[in-house]
Amino acid sequence: MKTIGILGGMSPESTISYYKTLNALAKKRFGGYSSAKIILHSVNFEETHAAQMVGDWDRIGQELAKATTGLEAAGADMILLATNTMHKCAAAIEAVITKPFIHIGDACAARLVADQRKRPALLGTAFTMEQSFYTSRLEAHDLSPIIPSKSERADIHSIIFDELVHGKTTDASRQRYIDITANLAAQGADSVILGCTEIGMLLNKANSPLPPYDTALIHCEAAADMANAA
Repeated sequence: MKTIGILGGMSPESTISYYKTLNALAKKRFGGYSSAKIILHSVNFEETHAAQMVGDWDRIGQELAKATTGLEAAGADMILLATNTMHKCAAAIEAVITKPFIHIGDACAARLVADQRKRPALLGTAFTMEQSFYTSRLEAHDLSPIIPSKSERADIHSIIFDELVHGKTTDASRQRYIDITANLAAQGADSVILGCTEIGMLLNKANSPLPPYDTALIHCEAAADMANAA
């Protein structure tokens, strides 16, 4: 079993889900007392969020690149960045890495293509929905993502940062996400990307109007496949 290096803490809620999911996958595949071999570097999300708010992505990229070299030095065989939004800084990480970097957008796109999806709705932070660093990755796989309206994007974003990253969920927010997903289905979406690693706290197979693609789960499954490959 290879060792998985995780860049986490953005937010802690999603990092917890990564840790639990990777260990559950290891136990399912190997049984007994099996657990995943993980090295975690968890950042202070307050500092990262502050840099996001002023658009200082270079600073974030530098910090993540530094953390990546530390994970490799500690013995990581691959790197996971446990957040969708911070993949805006993927190039800074890939510039210093010698081990495989599993891009969450590529992992999700591969699953969508395998399932013959064409027009996925994309939910995430405003950065993820509105900027090209994520949508272009999907388009490179011949997917045509559908983005929520401006007011819907504002609600999705505020629920993520005001509630989900703090571990809070409400019935009203869950219903808002369901309603937005239904609107996107009416526009022709054939699936929905849970493009923020906390959105699975609200949307799932049982309540989503569209087949959901949970990026955190898909990302972990891609890492588990690589970690357990011969």
